Amino acid sequence: MNTRTGRRLAGVVLGGGAALLALAAPATAAPTTDSSAADISVGRLVLEPTNRGYHGSLPVTVTNNGPDATYFSVFVVEPVAGSLGRLDPEEACGFGAPKDNRRTATCSVPGGDIEPGESRSFSIGFDVLTPTRDVAMIAKGGRISVNVGDGRNEVADRASFAARFRSTSGSLRNPVPYVQDTQARASITTAGAVTLTRQEDGSYQGRLPVTVGWAGDTAHEYLSVEATGLPAGVVIWGTDPQDAPSFFTNFVVPGDRFMTGERRSFDVLLRAEPETTPGDLGTVSFQLGTQWYGNTVTDADPADNTASFTVRVADAA
Repeated sequence: MNTRTGRRLAGVVLGGGAALLALAAPATAAPTTDSSAADISVGRLVLEPTNRGYHGSLPVTVTNNGPDATYFSVFVVEPVAGSLGRLDPEEACGFGAPKDNRRTATCSVPGGDIEPGESRSFSIGFDVLTPTRDVAMIAKGGRISVNVGDGRNEVADRASFAARFRSTSGSLRNPVPYVQDTQARASITTAGAVTLTRQEDGSYQGRLPVTVGWAGDTAHEYLSVEATGLPAGVVIWGTDPQDAPSFFTNFVVPGDRFMTGERRSFDVLLRAEPETTPGDLGTVSFQLGTQWYGNTVTDADPADNTASFTVRVADAA
């Protein structure tokens, strides 16, 4: 059963939907007017402990109060930075600029136009990648509004919600505040040396084992690595496994977002041009950075964000 937490409001909003995780930029709702074209109600968001942090879904119901079939969207501010997931049934969303470091998104209400007097229910998933605890917790500050998308661009109603974390013993009672890290706790190590050997096309290639560790739960989209001191003609050729781009002097750490305590090992592929003279080419440094909406997150211990290794090109024979 949904619990009514909003009050009827309406007004101007510049909004819309785009594909989830596409970097669309929905705008924030403007001041409201006195009309009310729709209602929005939400249930409780209860985050259950899993083997990878916490997961839960927020029940949402939108009701069309108007005289015509109408398209609606919802504008969401997540209660925990980096927690917002997909709608069920799945529908188009576009993320916008964070508010107080928390993501915002505009999502189409699933199912298309809503008939007059009709209510449409769906849910929004949330994941918090933090270790589960034996006490209940709570994070306040989640918000959602329903926006009329038939050309009037009105905010029809708003509601607020909290994220309640169930303890590992199953309790929701006496919750303590959930406090998320604001600094990254990432680290990088390498094998220390890489040898590039001749390939059939005449180039030289080699693999450098790398391990990236993650000790906190600050919000992040991905971790990236920038190389400095690459010898002339030597470039980063990719990673193995590779599921994100590499750009000759930098690469994205493969895999999804990190869970607290996770360590991820992979190979960085390096390539030298065919005309490279064999021998020791020097030392290269990798600088690890945590990325969140176009910004590098401050790290609690920058010293372990750098790792150096030597590069050697083997004789062709």
